[in-house]
Amino acid sequence: MTTSVRGGQLARLLGQWHSLPGRHRSPDYAALAGAVRGLLSDGRLPLGVRLPAERELAESLSVSRTTVTAAYRSLRESGHLTSRRGAGSWTTLPNGHRVATSGLWTPVDDLGIDMIDLGVAALAAPVELVPAARAAAEDLPRFLGSAGYHPAGLGELREAVAEGYTARGVPTSPEQVLITSGTQQALDLVLRLSVPAGAPVLVESPTYPNALAALAARRARISTHGLDPRTGWDADLLLGALRQTRPRLAYLIPEFQNPTGHLMPADLRERLVAAAHTTGTELVVDESFVDLPLDGTEMPPPVAVFDRHSRVVSIGGMSKAYWGGIRIGWVRASAPLVQRLAALRVGVDMGSPVLEQLVAVRLLRDAPAIVAARRAQLAIRRDVLIEAVREHLPEWQFFRPSGGVMLWAELDGPISSALARAAEEVGVRLAPGPRFGLDGTLERFVRLPYAIAPDDLTEAIRRIASVRYDLDRTPRRDWRTPAVTV
Repeated sequence: MTTSVRGGQLARLLGQWHSLPGRHRSPDYAALAGAVRGLLSDGRLPLGVRLPAERELAESLSVSRTTVTAAYRSLRESGHLTSRRGAGSWTTLPNGHRVATSGLWTPVDDLGIDMIDLGVAALAAPVELVPAARAAAEDLPRFLGSAGYHPAGLGELREAVAEGYTARGVPTSPEQVLITSGTQQALDLVLRLSVPAGAPVLVESPTYPNALAALAARRARISTHGLDPRTGWDADLLLGALRQTRPRLAYLIPEFQNPTGHLMPADLRERLVAAAHTTGTELVVDESFVDLPLDGTEMPPPVAVFDRHSRVVSIGGMSKAYWGGIRIGWVRASAPLVQRLAALRVGVDMGSPVLEQLVAVRLLRDAPAIVAARRAQLAIRRDVLIEAVREHLPEWQFFRPSGGVMLWAELDGPISSALARAAEEVGVRLAPGPRFGLDGTLERFVRLPYAIAPDDLTEAIRRIASVRYDLDRTPRRDWRTPAVTV
């Protein structure tokens, strides 16, 4: 079944399309076409979506139908729209584009470009990975006599994850752990089980884009709690949102929140669990960055410490502290809930690869050394990025995170999507602010991960600065279409 977007919905996504940088030099139809390309560029408008009829969009935007007709024609000419008489018009990908290894849409001729990717907030593999993989291969014969399906995960990996939670102050048995194919699948399984179509869900704003995509796939009714870019959560507003909306589920990232980098204080964690019990809300706590405090930051207790009524479901994985290529995640919850998730998981993929689980066991055994090295590496790179931003883009404001892998920078204007398109022309891939929110908001922000080499970070900021100051003077005509941010 084709997904379609109505005129009013597209109008909300477009926002103030007529006042974007360079707009005063462009006719209405060109500005409108450019704004639609911008939505495709930062992933807010997916591929294969049927756009509203010309008359409907013209009425929603209060422009002439001639303007919309010309804009659609321009989009067809650039390869961003395919139309069939009597059937409608669908968003498409221009010829000569492909999906890059980062998951972003990119032109084929970019293969030879020195592209610096700031769209992905994840580190390269640690040096310990290859020895761990070799040791895991030696362990593999123990499992070859069985069919190899383990929907809940290998016992020794479930035990290792449970021991990690117990060490953090949350007594956990292996029966309370489900191993998944990455943190994203952990979230997806919980949503499949807990969120029927139309159910109310509360999320932070900004938040992890793929969480928003997963909630949209469940047809959840999403409400948001806005984080202050400098101070993080407002306790009264967050708890008030829980009590007023009484959501079926709330998805939160309390450890070095993606993308703002904030760390939720212990007292708010305790009050949050109490409020969730009162409202009947299931708390899904994403702990993807919990292993990455910097500067000796003292970590508050896990949210699950305060759980007395099985309201907290914790999810995590190997992607951030270890390597994204190890597709191992987990769910920590009550044993009955884990059993239900495992039964649901059988209809999805039967279980995570045995060899990858054995690699994860080996890496977790070496966790103290691996994670300590990652923290030292990230602390250096964070400070390099901060210095580069302060030198080349002094008008930008940001909160200095005490952990995680990213800065959430406030720009000197609502130019995030335009800046991302311009930066790609000089070999820097960005995740613009609107990717992390709903309905085209957050155009004044951009996420800047510091997961890559220090020299690349400095060069990336230098390149971004070189195009930032051209935005108000030079119209941009080349378009990119990123699809995934991690």
